[in-house]
Amino acid sequence: MLSAALLVVAIVASMIFALTSDSMLSIRNFGFAFLTSREWNPIRGEFGALPFIYGTVMSSLIALLISVPLSLGIAIFLVEQAPYYVARPIGFLVELLAAIPSVVYGLWGIFVLAPFLRVYVEPRLARWLGWTPFFRGSITGIGLLTGGIILAIMVTPIISAVVRDVLAAVPSSQREAALALGATKWETTRVVLVNGAPGIAGAVILGLGRALGETMAVTMVIGNRPQISASLFEPSYTIASAIANEFTEATHLYLSALVELGLILFLVTFVVNGIARILVWNVTRKTGGVARAA
Repeated sequence: MLSAALLVVAIVASMIFALTSDSMLSIRNFGFAFLTSREWNPIRGEFGALPFIYGTVMSSLIALLISVPLSLGIAIFLVEQAPYYVARPIGFLVELLAAIPSVVYGLWGIFVLAPFLRVYVEPRLARWLGWTPFFRGSITGIGLLTGGIILAIMVTPIISAVVRDVLAAVPSSQREAALALGATKWETTRVVLVNGAPGIAGAVILGLGRALGETMAVTMVIGNRPQISASLFEPSYTIASAIANEFTEATHLYLSALVELGLILFLVTFVVNGIARILVWNVTRKTGGVARAA
């Protein structure tokens, strides 16, 4: 059993070593400027990660802004409000979303979501909020906003499932104490949310880690253009999408730059997931719900 556990550690360490060694050419050539440069021109040998970092961060933040309220509502309903015979099938259907392949989400995004946004949503956003820099530019249905919405749909099952476990781990005595003091059902729910706040934060960060590393669905709808634009209608590019699209044609310095992008994404995802696990463990340890959360 110890060997099996150490094998996982060895795999992670070997991944870090392989990514670091294969990206050394890019690290030596560009140094820290790789993270701050906007230029990505393989023909001239100029590589900068900033547009990809921007696209990755912005699409993930859009996803969280949409997904977190939705996920909290789902989890609260399933744990605090819904009867068992309703909560069980709805919970199963929500978790089923996590089992759908990302390429299916991408196809749905191209043929359903993008046309819907192009015809019904983005023109209204441009008309009502066009005075801001976030809702200007050409309306095509393919861009940063579409990528963020796809990510929101994909991370909602993960966040809602973890939040549901965290809320279920809050001791019943907390609910009973609130009700005994005359609290309403919704006021009792607020007490539960306060007790589970660290775990909820961990669920959100875990969803962020999932959004940062998503590849295929985002690649199909985000537009894949390495640029930095305030407009959510404009195309963008994520780190994962760049690696998937350009890896097969890359050689030498170009390949090393892509591997360095992968190293950046790996380290960010590793740290984000570590923080999430610590926060979730913190709330379950305090409530004695470690076994249930695991």
